[in-house]
Amino acid sequence: MISQILFLFLFVGMSFFIRRRVLVIARNIGRGRDILINDRKPERWKNMLLMALGQKKMFDRPLVGFMHLLIYAGFFLINIEVLEIVLDGILGTHRIFLPVLGETFYTLLLNFFEILALLVVLVCVVFLFRRNVLPIARFRSPELSKFPRLDANIILVSEIVLMGAFFGMNAADAILQSKAVAHYHACGPFIVSAAFIPLLESWSNEGLVIFERSLWWLHIAGILGFALYMTYSKHLHIALAFPNTWFARLNQKGEIRNMDAITTEVKIALGLAQDSGAPAVAGSFGAKDATDLNWKHLMDAYSCSECGRCTSVCPANLTGKKLSPRKIMMDVRDRITEIGEAMDKNSEWKGDGKSLLGDYTSQEEILACTNCNACVEACPIQINPLDIIIEMRRYSVMEATQAPASWNSMFSNLENNGAPWALPASDRGKWMEGNS
Repeated sequence: MISQILFLFLFVGMSFFIRRRVLVIARNIGRGRDILINDRKPERWKNMLLMALGQKKMFDRPLVGFMHLLIYAGFFLINIEVLEIVLDGILGTHRIFLPVLGETFYTLLLNFFEILALLVVLVCVVFLFRRNVLPIARFRSPELSKFPRLDANIILVSEIVLMGAFFGMNAADAILQSKAVAHYHACGPFIVSAAFIPLLESWSNEGLVIFERSLWWLHIAGILGFALYMTYSKHLHIALAFPNTWFARLNQKGEIRNMDAITTEVKIALGLAQDSGAPAVAGSFGAKDATDLNWKHLMDAYSCSECGRCTSVCPANLTGKKLSPRKIMMDVRDRITEIGEAMDKNSEWKGDGKSLLGDYTSQEEILACTNCNACVEACPIQINPLDIIIEMRRYSVMEATQAPASWNSMFSNLENNGAPWALPASDRGKWMEGNS
């Protein structure tokens, strides 16, 4: 009974903290501007199944995609076992599904989980080696210093420890079964954990029970702790990939969303629309701070796994410029988190004198972007860094009037000559002279 009470205390306590953290993130995402996304629903469901569940984009790099799939499948399938652990913890039972599923099927299922767990361990070791030993440029970027680098290693090591606890628990369990110790029901041999049995065979029954129970507690406490930690980590993408791909933009990636107010003004000027007499422009242009972005932009930021695929294909970054699309997403997430914490502490909070553009992301970064959409195309869960860059550029040019001199010349030429060049319309064809 004491064990059951302790388990309930742990489970309810961790569930409370996880729920509180989820509400904080949802509240922060909701601090963005409103945008309606509910069109083409069948297409959105298909997109979510392909991109989030099927991980279609991960297989653009087949070997890494396959290894990621193993960890992904392990995370979901092995943790089906968590349901049994939770029920055992609450009811004081041991392997409650054994009599329900039958010894043969239960053993087959558990051995499938063991093989999958072993593959997860091997892949985690490979990923640790890739991140910390191999000279892969996207894992050496400045934005991955300090916590982001540590975060990835914490997750990988945690998965290895959790799988190790799973094997040790089963190995001790198998010996206790063979000795017919009360509470440990026979359920057949375990394929992987059997390798650890020789290390434990000389132990006393009491020692084995303590060892098995300790690993049982480590396993379930570790999983609950992992779930809480995930809400502070880049691994939140495990959950957010699903809504993020459902709400992803389905139009052509090269399409830039115009501001409705400006579009209306242009149409009126060209005689393509009637002036309603209402103010043509309301509010501000673009985004200076994270709260000027819409909620989908903020969801993108929280969904980012910091994999760096976007930065690894960015032509500006590859030519030595300061722009990193991954850093843009991390900047947005860090800034909206900072704003959210301040607003939660003080409902009257009006600002701290800082902003996303300037204090987190520099003018140099957003001006380096070529609008090529390579980052958008590369993202496995369809995050759109370009959209955010464009919004900050809009603010910089239209609100803060901080366009580069070359851009101002181009704007002037467009206004006066109808083209970016300082040539009258009558001279536009002269470049062809002598080339025919």
